[in-house]
Amino acid sequence: MLPEAFLQAIPVLEHIEKHQHKAYFVGGCVRDYLLKRPIGDIDIATSASPSFIQKIFPKVIPVGIEHGTVIVRHNHESFEVTTFRIDGDYTDKRHPDSVVFIDNIDKDLERRDFTINALAMDLNGNMIDLFDGIHDIENRVIRTVGNGYERFTEDPLRIIRAIRFSSQLGFTIDPKTLQEMKEVSSEIKTLAIERIANEFSKLFAGNDVNQALNYVRNLQIERYLPVFCDSPQILFSLPVSITPLQSFAEVIALFHLVNPKIEVIRWVKEWKCSNKTKQEALRLVEAYSYFETHGLDRWLIYQLTPSLYKGFIRISENLTQTTVSLHKLEAIEQQLSIRLKEELTIDGYDLMAIFPERKRGRWIQELLNCIEYKVVSGELNNNKKEIKEWIKWNPPETD
Repeated sequence: MLPEAFLQAIPVLEHIEKHQHKAYFVGGCVRDYLLKRPIGDIDIATSASPSFIQKIFPKVIPVGIEHGTVIVRHNHESFEVTTFRIDGDYTDKRHPDSVVFIDNIDKDLERRDFTINALAMDLNGNMIDLFDGIHDIENRVIRTVGNGYERFTEDPLRIIRAIRFSSQLGFTIDPKTLQEMKEVSSEIKTLAIERIANEFSKLFAGNDVNQALNYVRNLQIERYLPVFCDSPQILFSLPVSITPLQSFAEVIALFHLVNPKIEVIRWVKEWKCSNKTKQEALRLVEAYSYFETHGLDRWLIYQLTPSLYKGFIRISENLTQTTVSLHKLEAIEQQLSIRLKEELTIDGYDLMAIFPERKRGRWIQELLNCIEYKVVSGELNNNKKEIKEWIKWNPPETD
């Protein structure tokens, strides 16, 4: 029996076939099914046109209808349905200039990037494998469909995708495919950096990230990447063997910590990262820098949000080769009397009331910071009366 992810989508295929059209599961979901990996998104290819799919299903989102792709909503799930097609030239190195819809899946599979992704499966589990993709899966090899030079020229991102798959799947890259990647590698500089960053995030998250990084180094791909192109030695400054990282913020933090001369802000700017990625990278860097000097304590945990605990652990493992226990971090968190500065029982107005003769100034924030640290570290209870007593014996310095 097929996994649950496919069973949920089978009614979509059945409905298409009921209207005299062909429909198959295609791509990564079929590959991962054969590898017994968790199934991600379910992609469906069909001989039905996008307009026909819109007619026969009540809820359809035309996300890429010009290229034959729509999203079919069924039982609160989304399924990407794409019409069999032949692609025209790739002038923009990303999308085909034109597509021709066809009613046979053979030519549709022929346009795909790698043999392991050029598989189709019908609703009964029968496979269509025109390019020995199953053989390559069994031999754990990444190989292009047809002429690799043409595949990589169409979209140079496929070069990085091949390396990313080697990281995620633990596959080696076919020598001929590797040579063709090398021949086209300079085209990487034409790609939008956001697309590269997305692939790099997945590359660093793979269990075989070290194998993938060896491919990056051997192909000298760093020559075509922001920051790396000016400082190619950074890639060789990483620990000999790194553990996988689960976000691009962790990637930036690691590279900054191995080469502090290159600021986090520069990484964020040149790789066009989100503000969320920037803030997470900065927090990880600050936390690890504090950890190097002070070790694990309440102040470190207070400054590091729980969502970043595991990222901090991964950064620490890569830089110290020792494991920081998540249980230890959570145990320290339980000792915290406050989680936010706003939870202090005293504020700036209280301080001005205690020292009415003092003008407003920097002293208020500095004193609050000091109180915050002492409360977090356990030197002071978060009790207004006790804090006021402490202030009485530790008045702020005059400006």
